[in-house]
Amino acid sequence: MIDRLRFKLSKHFGAKNVLDDFALEVHGGEFVTFLGPSGCGKSTALNLLAGLLQPTAGEIWLDDERLDPLPPERRGFGMVFQNYALFPHLSVFDNVAFGLDVRRVARASIAERVRRMLALVKLEGLEARYPAQLSGGQQQRVAIARALVIEPRVLLLDEPLSNLDAKLRLDMRAEIKRLHQGLGLTSIYVTHDQAEALSLSDRIVVMREGRVMQVGAPADIHDRPRNLFVADFVGYRNVLTLMVTARGVDGLVTAEGSGLRVRGRAEIGPGGAVLAAVRPEDVRLSDDAGAVGGARGMVRLVEYQGREYDVEVVLDSGAVLKARVPAAPKIGDAVGLALEPGRVVLLTPEHVA
Repeated sequence: MIDRLRFKLSKHFGAKNVLDDFALEVHGGEFVTFLGPSGCGKSTALNLLAGLLQPTAGEIWLDDERLDPLPPERRGFGMVFQNYALFPHLSVFDNVAFGLDVRRVARASIAERVRRMLALVKLEGLEARYPAQLSGGQQQRVAIARALVIEPRVLLLDEPLSNLDAKLRLDMRAEIKRLHQGLGLTSIYVTHDQAEALSLSDRIVVMREGRVMQVGAPADIHDRPRNLFVADFVGYRNVLTLMVTARGVDGLVTAEGSGLRVRGRAEIGPGGAVLAAVRPEDVRLSDDAGAVGGARGMVRLVEYQGREYDVEVVLDSGAVLKARVPAAPKIGDAVGLALEPGRVVLLTPEHVA
């Protein structure tokens, strides 16, 4: 296993700055995910690590070896592409064996390693089939086997589940985590899906327009977003502007507005404005439209989501709050609302960018 992979990379396409001093250190055995919207630079970063693109500036180091001058085949990385990139004219066996053939591994060793890898990804008996004869999930397993059979020093995965249906995505997500843990891999994964990132990762790198917005463990990203972009991206769909009315000796502030009162941590004193970010599942509804300590409003939208309902409520102040609740109110109902204590993130103006 490697000790660490470290890099600092910039990439320009003409006048467009796609990556801006993107720096990170990945430890051996870690599963790190680049998370962000389309166009944020996450796939570009992965292609720079793989050697499929050359950086405008920067360096890549694996332990004590500098990699950025090396061609892709000499970096020892395995890569799984979004579209699988299987060779349609080659059988499953030959697709998996391709990287070993390029490295001129002995044929007898190739046969043993390919069969072992196909067993690992549960594709025994399909060696002679061609990609067109496989399901999407089977094709993805072939792509993973091809990346793993070379025994990569680092495994790179570029949105590998985005072309699969919802159930198969869950199955393959579990399979990727099983392989990572079972083989002791060092993996870097690219996705725009926060659920994938949270379930798979040891650390998540949230990206926006080629810059790092936050790096942290999944619980840090989910529960303690450092700015409004990260909060919005990981599901804090409600953002209200409140005024700080008091600051306690424990560092907690009390903020009020739109009929709501919350407490939380913010480096700001009374009279200052804060943004209160909260997830829909942390907004409580009650039949009591005059609930003490909460706001009042009217239900304007109800959407069934399986076992729960997404509800939009227009507050008396005109602000709109989204809630996720187990029982459906009726459109037009007057309801009381309160925010779940301890689940509100307070952001000051400098955290907006």
